[in-house]
Amino acid sequence: MSAPSPPEITALLIDWSNGDQAALDKLLPLVYEELHRLARHYMRQERAGHTLQTTALINEAYLRLVDQRSVRWQNRAHFFAIAAQLMRRILVDYARSHARAKRGGDVRKVSLDDTALVSHGQAMELVLLDDALKRLAAIDPRKNQVVELRFFGGLSIAETVEVLEISPRTVEREWQLAKAWLRREISNEA
Repeated sequence: MSAPSPPEITALLIDWSNGDQAALDKLLPLVYEELHRLARHYMRQERAGHTLQTTALINEAYLRLVDQRSVRWQNRAHFFAIAAQLMRRILVDYARSHARAKRGGDVRKVSLDDTALVSHGQAMELVLLDDALKRLAAIDPRKNQVVELRFFGGLSIAETVEVLEISPRTVEREWQLAKAWLRREISNEA
């Protein structure tokens, strides 16, 4: 079976947005492998012995995606950006509950770079990053979107351009500025 084309996925997403349940049934097998890749990416960043498994993360994200009734899907990149955001929220919620169970847990500094915003996925690190991203979203929503799409969504610059409808140079600039801002915020918190 050949890989589905982005236009094929986009057409199914639009049909699903328009209420066609059969389009969702056709879409999910086509996007499952990419959802699995995203989930594996997230789980590799988590601590060893994490009790949430990759399949459970995919299943929870799937349930939340199917519940997205008000989203007007633009294209494949938009879908995976939302999926990545949902996976991030699931892991942050899980980390928060885990940290509460440990009465604060072990807070450490978070290292920021292109390949790993969260070092070894410790629960409190993810919570600190999430808190910093919420503050960033309040003062500069576009920079926050760029971080979510690039890091959490694993989108390329070209795919981020497609979703946000801004120039590649703007994406690169926003990415660099957001990383610097997050580094400063997290180092002040930790």
